[in-house]
Amino acid sequence: QVQLVESGGGSVQAGGSLRLSCAASRNTYSANCIGWFRQAPGKAREGVALIYNTGDNTDYANSVKGRFTLTQDNAKNMVYLHMNNLSPADTAMYYCAADPDRWCQNRPIYDYTYRGQGTQVTVSS
Repeated sequence: QVQLVESGGGSVQAGGSLRLSCAASRNTYSANCIGWFRQAPGKAREGVALIYNTGDNTDYANSVKGRFTLTQDNAKNMVYLHMNNLSPADTAMYYCAADPDRWCQNRPIYDYTYRGQGTQVTVSS
């Protein structure tokens, strides 16, 4: 069992930055996949960023490539989502999710076994 707790959300103006944090109850290294997905009101869930194969690979949604960066600190059991050049389209609830399955990178992040309660990001124009 892995418990995930997100923090770092808030309100920011367009062009601003935020860093989301995900604290895991166990060594993040034990999850083959750990990442973030988001959901805005009335919109479908969207996988945002993923790190997998024990940190050897990362993957990003096209909508955030070049603006978001996912990093992992195994010593602290933490995963961070660094978000730059934010736009109102990034407004959503952001969730951290993890899965131990060997092939979890082939599944949607929002279907992963473990997920947190989410942290709200609001970007104003």
